[in-house]
Amino acid sequence: MNPQPPAPTCYRHPDRPTGLGCTRCGRPACPECLRPASVGQHCVECIQQGQKDVRQARTVGGASLSQRPQPYVTYVLIAVNVLIYAITALQAGNLMDNRASDLFRQWRLVPAFVGDGEWFRVVGSGFLHYGLVHLAVNMLALYMLGPYCETALGRGRYLAVYLASLLGGSAAVMAMVDPLTATVGASGAIYGLFGAVAVIMLRTRQNLTQIAVLLAINLILSVSLPGVSIWAHLGGLAAGTLSAAGILYLPRLLRAKTQSTAAAIGWGSVAVVIVAALVVTAAFAPTLVY
Repeated sequence: MNPQPPAPTCYRHPDRPTGLGCTRCGRPACPECLRPASVGQHCVECIQQGQKDVRQARTVGGASLSQRPQPYVTYVLIAVNVLIYAITALQAGNLMDNRASDLFRQWRLVPAFVGDGEWFRVVGSGFLHYGLVHLAVNMLALYMLGPYCETALGRGRYLAVYLASLLGGSAAVMAMVDPLTATVGASGAIYGLFGAVAVIMLRTRQNLTQIAVLLAINLILSVSLPGVSIWAHLGGLAAGTLSAAGILYLPRLLRAKTQSTAAAIGWGSVAVVIVAALVVTAAFAPTLVY
């Protein structure tokens, strides 16, 4: 009589005889190492491999859909703007008119002062506002546009586009505005988001009528209302539009074959816009006299 062959043992626990096995790879496994599947049962290693093989769902901008629920970057930007306004209002002792604040005077964008080496004004001025109404209007626009851009582009790229738009607005002011004129506000960055939204909608083949009408109304107000810096708006609009176009269109034009390559091209295009804005700022700042 032939001896009965030994029972197979679990591939992960050699001391455990088992009559079960993975229906995917066929290896014997104990109940602890198996998981129910749509057909049969799979071992833990096959489950892990299957999860790696599944392509992660992404937006048109390459952002993971896991970032979709909460636009945290937008909320942080709004909080920073509100906090800085609160500081300036407290320093000025006036909730509605904060221009007497020391921080306000130190951060406002005056091209002559930037030419004198105070480069922090190029970014700092984008977080200042003339009065509570100016702050409220800009933060409402940021609240409306920001989450849409943040979802489509992803948090990192969205923040980069915002920064590029802010710097683009400042560069336009440096190039086109009187050296002693003070400019403040997040409008340059927000107009950049207008451009980014338009590019995203164009890339996803959505109707552009609403965003085009809204942008046209804002541009008309920029020209019509006194004290509004049209150049900051146009500079921010151009920078945001170019940055978003680089993220969404350039990888296709260059035929990027992998997601990592497409992401690198997108980041590179935003970096080019930022560098260009800084070059324009530097080119005009040294020639300013006050």
